[in-house]
Amino acid sequence: MALEALKGIKTVQQIAKDFDVHPVQVTEWKKRLSAHAGSVFENGKEREVEDFSAERSDLHSKIGELTVKLDFVVKKSKQLGVWSGLPDSLKLDTRNSA
Repeated sequence: MALEALKGIKTVQQIAKDFDVHPVQVTEWKKRLSAHAGSVFENGKEREVEDFSAERSDLHSKIGELTVKLDFVVKKSKQLGVWSGLPDSLKLDTRNSA
């Protein structure tokens, strides 16, 4: 659909009617295709490195978020007197919370 819209042979309205989708969706797909069509010919390794870097960044952010939450729970548990320490399977050598 996006390729057909990009060719310009039919109008977006005609394409939307033919494929039973909303014209706005066809327009969005057309924009995406025109913006990212060149990436089809890029070296796959470059995209893998970019994807890996983005995923690593996301995971580091998530680790930081979970560390803050764990520290909060440990602190509050100790304040309330319900802290009995982490189970052996969760103990980390780098943490001093236990």
